[in-house]
Amino acid sequence: MKYSRLWLAASIIAFVVVVGFVLSVPHTRDVGKTEQSQSNAASAPVVSLRDLFKKGVHTITGTMEVPNACTAVTVLAALSGDTANPDGILVQISYPADIGVCLQVPTSVSFSTTISAPAGLPLTATVNGVAATTTAS
Repeated sequence: MKYSRLWLAASIIAFVVVVGFVLSVPHTRDVGKTEQSQSNAASAPVVSLRDLFKKGVHTITGTMEVPNACTAVTVLAALSGDTANPDGILVQISYPADIGVCLQVPTSVSFSTTISAPAGLPLTATVNGVAATTTAS
């Protein structure tokens, strides 16, 4: 009688462990969905921009989220449209895709750039060549 209770208890414990393992392991169909959602999120980065105009010079500052704290951001401002009659300022932001070993925690980074241009020009931004959603800060 003792052995039958022992086998019953061992069977129940083994069943719970197997079911817990099966439910906790990611399935291959879920991994594909995660990668797709990450690529969709990366297709339209959000950049917060602030423009300060003084004496013919725009000082553009902003923040954006990058993959980790080790990521170095490069920013360049250029006039869009005709150089004699520009229709806006394009802020080109770039950073490397992967820089090696670093804790992969999204981090907010600040940046700044200047450009000589007429007052009142609208700002647009690209991140690694992809049009970004801009918000005023």
